[in-house]
Amino acid sequence: MEGVLSGLFCFVGIGVFLLVIFLVMAVRVVQEYERGVIFRLGRLVGAKGPGLFLLIPFIDRMVKVDLRVVTLDVPAQEAITKDNVTIKVNAVVYFKVFTPTEAVVKIEDYRRATWQIAQTTLRNVIGQSELDELLAHREKINEQLQHIIDEQTEPWGIKVTLVEIKDVELPATMQRAMAKQAEAEREKRAKIIHASGEFEASKQLAQAAKIIGSEESTLQLRYLQTLTEISVEKNSTVIFPVPIDFLKSLMGKKDDVE
Repeated sequence: MEGVLSGLFCFVGIGVFLLVIFLVMAVRVVQEYERGVIFRLGRLVGAKGPGLFLLIPFIDRMVKVDLRVVTLDVPAQEAITKDNVTIKVNAVVYFKVFTPTEAVVKIEDYRRATWQIAQTTLRNVIGQSELDELLAHREKINEQLQHIIDEQTEPWGIKVTLVEIKDVELPATMQRAMAKQAEAEREKRAKIIHASGEFEASKQLAQAAKIIGSEESTLQLRYLQTLTEISVEKNSTVIFPVPIDFLKSLMGKKDDVE
């Protein structure tokens, strides 16, 4: 009797042990930001998750796919622009998986593939753009890059949400040439503003001359006012020109008095 009971306990223990191993191998947990792509005997079953579910040991196989946005740094790429300027440009690509089954079945490594496409596309777009366009209209270049990369990765279940050019490295000779161009442009604007000010001042002076010339007394008052301003400076010697018309007016007043 004791032998039967010990055999029974041993059998139950083995069963419990096998059940635990089965559960360990069968139970799978997928996080909220993940999906589990299930293959049964090599054939695609579908994507499951998030949460807890069971797999058939030795028959089912699961591949986890992260659905979060991935930040991919594109290293500096040396390229020649449309106007024959050699530059180095680096960028950052933001993408995510929107179809987990296609990202597993249709491409071996979607991260590496997206990285390679981003590099080649960046060089191609730089080669079709001029330097001024790259510096002044960077948003347009970003949109063009995003459209091209997204179009090529869409069959893999990848969605490229954003592409941003981070830095444009110019040769030293080109930087000096652009600095000279900017300096010349500033000098040009300064000369135009100065000439415009001189033109406006000349018009005002012409109008003032007409008003002063219409009345002799106005001119005399203006000279007296200038003399008053000079005397405030406390100069030891004051040279003040006296107009002939002013003297004639004084002589005319003297003759009238006589």
